[in-house]
Amino acid sequence: MPRVALLLLALSCSTVALAQTASYENRADALKGLAATDATQRAGAVIWLATYGTPADDEALRRRLFDENPIVRGVAEQGLWRLWSRSGDKAIDELMAKGAEETQAKLFKEAVATYSEVIRRKPAFAEGWNKRATALFLAGDYKKSLADCDQVMKRNRYHFGALSGYGQIYFHLQQYDKAIEYWKRALEVNPNMAGVENNIEFTEKLLEERRKHSA
Repeated sequence: MPRVALLLLALSCSTVALAQTASYENRADALKGLAATDATQRAGAVIWLATYGTPADDEALRRRLFDENPIVRGVAEQGLWRLWSRSGDKAIDELMAKGAEETQAKLFKEAVATYSEVIRRKPAFAEGWNKRATALFLAGDYKKSLADCDQVMKRNRYHFGALSGYGQIYFHLQQYDKAIEYWKRALEVNPNMAGVENNIEFTEKLLEERRKHSA
Protein backbone atom coordinates (compact mmCIF):
# COMPACT_ATOMS: atom_id res chain seq x y z
CA MET A 1 0.00 0.00 0.00
CA PRO A 2 1.17 3.59 -0.56
CA ARG A 3 3.14 5.45 2.06
CA VAL A 4 1.86 8.70 3.58
CA ALA A 5 3.13 10.79 0.65
CA LEU A 6 1.04 8.75 -1.79
CA LEU A 7 -1.92 8.96 0.55
CA LEU A 8 -1.71 12.72 0.38
CA LEU A 9 -1.59 12.66 -3.41
CA ALA A 10 -5.14 11.30 -3.35
CA LEU A 11 -6.29 14.49 -1.70
CA SER A 12 -6.49 18.02 -3.02
CA CYS A 13 -3.45 20.26 -3.08
CA SER A 14 -4.95 22.37 -0.32
CA THR A 15 -5.33 19.29 1.83
CA VAL A 16 -1.70 18.36 1.29
CA ALA A 17 -0.52 21.83 2.22
CA LEU A 18 -2.65 21.83 5.32
CA ALA A 19 -1.74 18.38 6.55
CA GLN A 20 1.99 18.55 5.93
CA THR A 21 2.45 21.56 8.19
CA ALA A 22 1.73 19.56 11.35
CA SER A 23 3.83 16.64 12.61
CA TYR A 24 3.93 14.56 15.78
CA GLU A 25 6.63 12.67 17.64
CA ASN A 26 4.51 9.84 19.03
CA ARG A 27 1.05 8.29 19.23
CA ALA A 28 0.08 10.03 22.47
CA ASP A 29 0.81 13.46 20.98
CA ALA A 30 -1.08 12.58 17.80
CA LEU A 31 -4.13 11.48 19.76
CA LYS A 32 -4.08 14.79 21.61
CA GLY A 33 -3.68 16.56 18.28
CA LEU A 34 -7.00 15.19 17.06
CA ALA A 35 -8.73 17.56 19.48
CA ALA A 36 -6.61 20.61 18.64
CA THR A 37 -8.46 23.83 17.85
CA ASP A 38 -6.33 24.32 14.74
CA ALA A 39 -7.44 22.28 11.70
CA THR A 40 -3.83 21.92 10.52
CA GLN A 41 -2.90 20.13 13.70
CA ARG A 42 -5.94 17.87 13.52
CA ALA A 43 -5.17 16.92 9.92
CA GLY A 44 -1.56 16.18 10.81
CA ALA A 45 -2.67 14.04 13.73
CA VAL A 46 -4.95 12.03 11.48
CA ILE A 47 -2.14 11.38 9.01
CA TRP A 48 0.30 10.36 11.76
CA LEU A 49 -2.18 7.85 13.19
CA ALA A 50 -3.14 6.54 9.77
CA THR A 51 0.51 5.90 8.99
CA TYR A 52 1.95 4.79 12.32
CA GLY A 53 -1.04 4.06 14.57
CA THR A 54 -2.70 0.81 15.56
CA PRO A 55 -6.11 -0.72 14.72
CA ALA A 56 -7.26 0.65 18.08
CA ASP A 57 -7.01 4.15 16.60
CA ASP A 58 -9.90 3.42 14.25
CA GLU A 59 -12.49 4.96 16.56
CA ALA A 60 -10.52 8.17 17.08
CA LEU A 61 -10.10 8.63 13.33
CA ARG A 62 -13.77 7.90 12.67
CA ARG A 63 -14.75 10.81 14.89
CA ARG A 64 -12.85 13.12 12.53
CA LEU A 65 -15.26 12.11 9.74
CA PHE A 66 -17.59 14.56 11.47
CA ASP A 67 -14.99 17.30 11.86
CA GLU A 68 -16.16 20.87 11.31
CA ASN A 69 -13.41 21.33 8.72
CA PRO A 70 -14.06 19.66 5.32
CA ILE A 71 -10.36 19.16 4.65
CA VAL A 72 -9.90 17.31 7.93
CA ARG A 73 -12.91 15.16 7.07
CA GLY A 74 -11.32 14.29 3.74
CA VAL A 75 -8.01 13.43 5.37
CA ALA A 76 -9.86 11.28 7.93
CA GLU A 77 -11.60 9.27 5.21
CA GLN A 78 -8.35 8.61 3.37
CA GLY A 79 -6.64 7.96 6.70
CA LEU A 80 -9.10 5.25 7.66
CA TRP A 81 -8.54 3.49 4.34
CA ARG A 82 -4.82 3.69 5.03
CA LEU A 83 -5.22 2.30 8.55
CA TRP A 84 -7.50 -0.51 7.42
CA SER A 85 -5.14 -1.48 4.60
CA ARG A 86 -2.12 -2.01 6.85
CA SER A 87 -1.89 -5.72 7.56
CA GLY A 88 1.32 -5.59 9.59
CA ASP A 89 2.81 -8.27 7.34
CA LYS A 90 5.05 -7.33 4.40
CA ALA A 91 4.15 -10.44 2.40
CA ILE A 92 0.43 -9.77 2.85
CA ASP A 93 0.87 -6.14 1.84
CA GLU A 94 2.67 -7.26 -1.32
CA LEU A 95 -0.21 -9.59 -2.16
CA MET A 96 -2.69 -6.78 -1.57
CA ALA A 97 -0.75 -4.55 -3.97
CA LYS A 98 -0.69 -7.37 -6.54
CA GLY A 99 -4.45 -7.85 -6.21
CA ALA A 100 -5.01 -4.12 -6.65
CA GLU A 101 -2.98 -4.13 -9.87
CA GLU A 102 -4.92 -7.13 -11.17
CA THR A 103 -8.24 -5.50 -10.32
CA GLN A 104 -7.22 -2.29 -12.07
CA ALA A 105 -6.24 -4.34 -15.12
CA LYS A 106 -9.68 -6.04 -14.99
CA LEU A 107 -8.05 -9.40 -14.32
CA PHE A 108 -10.78 -10.23 -11.84
CA LYS A 109 -10.24 -13.99 -11.71
CA GLU A 110 -6.59 -13.45 -10.88
CA ALA A 111 -7.44 -10.76 -8.32
CA VAL A 112 -9.92 -13.05 -6.57
CA ALA A 113 -7.23 -15.73 -6.39
CA THR A 114 -4.71 -13.28 -4.95
CA TYR A 115 -7.09 -11.96 -2.31
CA SER A 116 -8.11 -15.53 -1.49
CA GLU A 117 -4.49 -16.19 -0.64
CA VAL A 118 -4.48 -13.11 1.59
CA ILE A 119 -7.55 -14.45 3.38
CA ARG A 120 -6.02 -17.91 3.72
CA ARG A 121 -2.91 -16.48 5.32
CA LYS A 122 -4.63 -13.85 7.48
CA PRO A 123 -8.38 -14.46 7.84
CA ALA A 124 -8.73 -11.82 10.58
CA PHE A 125 -7.64 -9.07 8.16
CA ALA A 126 -10.91 -7.40 7.16
CA GLU A 127 -9.48 -5.57 4.16
CA GLY A 128 -8.54 -8.82 2.46
CA TRP A 129 -12.20 -9.81 2.49
CA ASN A 130 -13.26 -6.33 1.38
CA LYS A 131 -10.95 -6.27 -1.61
CA ARG A 132 -12.04 -9.74 -2.66
CA ALA A 133 -15.66 -8.62 -2.34
CA THR A 134 -14.86 -5.77 -4.72
CA ALA A 135 -13.19 -8.07 -7.25
CA LEU A 136 -16.10 -10.50 -7.09
CA PHE A 137 -18.58 -7.66 -7.58
CA LEU A 138 -16.70 -6.39 -10.63
CA ALA A 139 -16.66 -9.96 -11.96
CA GLY A 140 -20.46 -10.07 -11.59
CA ASP A 141 -20.52 -12.68 -8.81
CA TYR A 142 -22.88 -10.79 -6.53
CA LYS A 143 -23.76 -13.69 -4.22
CA LYS A 144 -20.14 -14.37 -3.29
CA SER A 145 -19.46 -10.65 -3.04
CA LEU A 146 -22.28 -10.33 -0.49
CA ALA A 147 -20.84 -13.21 1.49
CA ASP A 148 -17.46 -11.48 1.63
CA CYS A 149 -19.10 -8.21 2.73
CA ASP A 150 -20.62 -10.19 5.60
CA GLN A 151 -17.13 -11.30 6.58
CA VAL A 152 -15.87 -7.70 6.47
CA MET A 153 -18.63 -6.57 8.81
CA LYS A 154 -17.84 -9.35 11.28
CA ARG A 155 -14.35 -7.88 11.58
CA ASN A 156 -15.09 -4.17 11.12
CA ARG A 157 -18.71 -3.15 11.57
CA TYR A 158 -17.87 0.47 10.76
CA HIS A 159 -16.43 -0.29 7.33
CA PHE A 160 -18.28 2.31 5.29
CA GLY A 161 -16.75 0.93 2.10
CA ALA A 162 -18.32 -2.48 2.65
CA LEU A 163 -21.64 -0.89 3.66
CA SER A 164 -21.62 1.10 0.44
CA GLY A 165 -20.67 -2.09 -1.39
CA TYR A 166 -23.76 -3.85 -0.09
CA GLY A 167 -25.77 -1.03 -1.62
CA GLN A 168 -24.12 -1.44 -5.00
CA ILE A 169 -24.72 -5.19 -4.98
CA TYR A 170 -28.37 -4.92 -3.99
CA PHE A 171 -28.88 -2.22 -6.61
CA HIS A 172 -27.58 -4.55 -9.31
CA LEU A 173 -29.83 -7.28 -7.93
CA GLN A 174 -32.70 -4.78 -8.29
CA GLN A 175 -33.39 -4.94 -4.55
CA TYR A 176 -33.59 -1.18 -4.38
CA ASP A 177 -35.00 -0.79 -0.87
CA LYS A 178 -32.13 -2.83 0.52
CA ALA A 179 -29.65 -0.81 -1.51
CA ILE A 180 -30.96 2.42 -0.03
CA GLU A 181 -30.91 0.92 3.47
CA TYR A 182 -27.22 0.04 3.25
CA TRP A 183 -26.24 3.30 1.61
CA LYS A 184 -27.90 5.15 4.47
CA ARG A 185 -26.02 2.99 6.96
CA ALA A 186 -22.78 3.88 5.18
CA LEU A 187 -23.58 7.58 5.50
CA GLU A 188 -24.26 7.18 9.21
CA VAL A 189 -20.62 6.11 9.58
CA ASN A 190 -19.16 8.46 6.97
CA PRO A 191 -21.43 11.37 5.95
CA ASN A 192 -18.90 12.67 3.41
CA MET A 193 -19.61 10.27 0.54
CA ALA A 194 -21.33 12.44 -2.03
CA GLY A 195 -21.52 9.57 -4.50
CA VAL A 196 -23.53 7.51 -2.03
CA GLU A 197 -25.92 10.41 -1.48
CA ASN A 198 -26.38 10.66 -5.24
CA ASN A 199 -27.05 6.91 -5.43
CA ILE A 200 -29.78 7.21 -2.80
CA GLU A 201 -31.41 10.14 -4.56
CA PHE A 202 -31.34 8.36 -7.93
CA THR A 203 -32.71 5.10 -6.51
CA GLU A 204 -35.46 6.81 -4.55
CA LYS A 205 -36.60 8.54 -7.75
CA LEU A 206 -36.43 5.21 -9.57
CA LEU A 207 -38.66 3.59 -6.94
CA GLU A 208 -41.07 6.51 -7.06
CA GLU A 209 -41.41 6.17 -10.82
CA ARG A 210 -42.00 2.42 -10.53
CA ARG A 211 -44.69 2.95 -7.93
CA LYS A 212 -46.43 5.49 -10.18
CA HIS A 213 -46.44 3.08 -13.10
CA SER A 214 -47.69 0.19 -10.96
CA ALA A 215 -50.50 2.22 -9.36
